[in-house]
Amino acid sequence: MNIHFVGIGGIGLSAIARFLNNSGHTISGSDMSETLLTKQLENENIKITIPHNKSAIDHQDIVIYSAAVDEKNKEIEEAKKQSIKILSRKEALPIVLGDKKNYSVCGAHGKSTTTAMLAAILQSSALIGAVSKEFNSNFRYIGDTISFEADESDGSFLYSNPYCAIVTNVEPEHMEYYNYNHEIFYDSYKQFLNKASIRVVNAEDEFLDMRNMDNTIKLYPSVDIKDIKFYLKEGEPHTSFVLKDIGSFDVWGFGEHIAIDASLAILAGLNEIGLEQIKTNLKKYRGIKKRFDIVQNHTNFVVIDDYAHHPTEIEATIQSVKMYCKKANIDGITVIWQPHKYSRTFDNLQAFKSCFKYIDELIILPVWTVNEPVLDIDFEKEFSQYDTIFAKNIKAIEGKVEIYDDKQKIVKTLTSGIVLGVGAGDITRQIRV
Repeated sequence: MNIHFVGIGGIGLSAIARFLNNSGHTISGSDMSETLLTKQLENENIKITIPHNKSAIDHQDIVIYSAAVDEKNKEIEEAKKQSIKILSRKEALPIVLGDKKNYSVCGAHGKSTTTAMLAAILQSSALIGAVSKEFNSNFRYIGDTISFEADESDGSFLYSNPYCAIVTNVEPEHMEYYNYNHEIFYDSYKQFLNKASIRVVNAEDEFLDMRNMDNTIKLYPSVDIKDIKFYLKEGEPHTSFVLKDIGSFDVWGFGEHIAIDASLAILAGLNEIGLEQIKTNLKKYRGIKKRFDIVQNHTNFVVIDDYAHHPTEIEATIQSVKMYCKKANIDGITVIWQPHKYSRTFDNLQAFKSCFKYIDELIILPVWTVNEPVLDIDFEKEFSQYDTIFAKNIKAIEGKVEIYDDKQKIVKTLTSGIVLGVGAGDITRQIRV
């Protein structure tokens, strides 16, 4: 088919576009501005239009649009005039996944990491909402078995046709989509689990422990994962652990959450391949970009970029940074936080106020927001217990990170300790040289 993607520069939509491109379809797309990702797509023989323009619509078979695209988008309006079938990203998933053996990973936290680990273990095709360092992309096409990152934020995981459902945790998040109704939220997860033939779940999540379904493998991390150790190997973080009576494993990354994610991927992988092959393949996992991504590594000065944007994720990442400090013999942790969405910040404000308690200094950037109401949050008052700098933006230079105020004056230059940038907005661009 001839398929056009509106908002193709997004990490999730671009993965689907790439997958279909490698499946033999003719793909085109558009976005608001040119990025490194849109340039990569062009190099993969995908025609890109920048910015959106109705001329990009030329009687394609299907037009697929991202959640960030407004219905008044000129390409959507032109597609309607040409009577082209128009689908949201989630509505398009059956086209992508319908006839595949899909290992579908979902949860509030850890789903990108678990999906990338599973793709390494199975050496499968992959659709991930992040870039795996193993194959330097958010997608891979090597067969009909797929490791797929399923997204609960807009209910799209219900369209993912899971053969195996892997759930890392079920913590209420993106509640604006579920009309702040917990019953609707949890029922969506029930539907997702019921669609799968096999289920692998973190059963220390109370909701998941209550799901008594056939063909369900339950992981109880505090009981099933033992002898967790953290170490540096050629300056890179690694975690070793023993899983149940299966054996010992080694995986890239620091933290108990890394051991949990790897364990879920291992238990799912045992449905397909043998234990020794799993141990060998897991070593191919080298992390994912924007997840404990070490972007500068100097003596006594390390800069880490992490996508953590929920309090639970931020606190887990800070714990991993503390371990890194100890192993690398580095003192001092500065966190640069770019709050992601007013709604998330407001809904989780108390948890955000406590998740930074183990750091030395906090720098807060303006809220990164798109298409949502601006809420009144007094950050100076709410975070007054911390040694806080409120900045406009940052600039990373080799060997330092400069902090700027709203008049573009440097208010501080960081040259020592560990600097951790967290957030799902453009902080990942700002914190890289």
